[in-house]
Amino acid sequence: MVAQERSFDSELGVELLRRMLRVRKFELRVEALCATGEMPGPAHLYTGQEAVAAGVCAALRDDDYVSSTHRGHGHVIAKGSDLAACMAELFARETGVCGGKGGSMHMADMSLGIIGANGIVAAGIPIAVGAGLSAQMRRSDQVAVAFFGEGATNEGAFHEAMNLAASWTLPVLFMCENNGYGQMTQMEKVTATTEMFQRGASYAMPSRRIDGNDCFAVHEAAAEAVARARAGEGPSFVEAMTYRWREHAEGLEVLFSGLREESEIEEWKQRDPLVRHQALLIDQGVEASVLAEIEQALDAEVEAAVEFARNSPEPPSAEAFTDLWAGDQNVGEEAGVA
Repeated sequence: MVAQERSFDSELGVELLRRMLRVRKFELRVEALCATGEMPGPAHLYTGQEAVAAGVCAALRDDDYVSSTHRGHGHVIAKGSDLAACMAELFARETGVCGGKGGSMHMADMSLGIIGANGIVAAGIPIAVGAGLSAQMRRSDQVAVAFFGEGATNEGAFHEAMNLAASWTLPVLFMCENNGYGQMTQMEKVTATTEMFQRGASYAMPSRRIDGNDCFAVHEAAAEAVARARAGEGPSFVEAMTYRWREHAEGLEVLFSGLREESEIEEWKQRDPLVRHQALLIDQGVEASVLAEIEQALDAEVEAAVEFARNSPEPPSAEAFTDLWAGDQNVGEEAGVA
């Protein structure tokens, strides 16, 4: 992929870096907490793919919708969700963004249009299409983004959602994060084509492949698709080529070591989207001290989030029975659970 010439916007560039760093620093802290056993449950880390979440979410408004995947920390954080509430959610605490019920794979923040991460491959795609249909029926100019991996393009839900969105001209951006692997399987071993953007074109929607480690390129593609959707011109498909540095989930290294070549991982680390973006900012005249201040502030924010999570209470047992249906029903009280 050849880099395109584009005018440089230093304010946007700094904001994109801030979003990427916010995700990266949160993820590195989660990685360490998982390693010590302090954080319960599985964690599917997003490290290496930060440019996609940051580039897309910077093109959205707070009231736009995002559906995520089991690897969803990056999307939630890049959209602007509170780090302390996100960390508390991973600690299964009452102060978590979902009250401690969602954990790593099911984070949501309705205040920011984040309609949920999902542990089922491709399951978030039709949910985003439903949000897009809602926006269309209400005649708002909101846009819905469905984030998903390349493996999801082999699922029936993907094709049904794409067909519906294209048929009804819905305001949806289908954002495919192609990191080369469906769990531990190389996609070329199980898929007839590795050019996933062609699947978008087959539904007669604008489709393109971009460098997913170039945050400016991601933002440019997303902004174009979002503007198109807001104007009532229907869905778009963007395939971002990127790579995850970690295993499918933390703790699986022992079980699945050797399935990826170390040289492949190191090669992609040399394309680190954060290092690349920082170098571009400095080359374009942004002071290194400005970037250092951002890093220091985010380090402090992440550590404060960890302490907030550690000191937050676990949810009472009765809370297991709330939020099961729309409305304020509390079946826990009816069941006699205190």
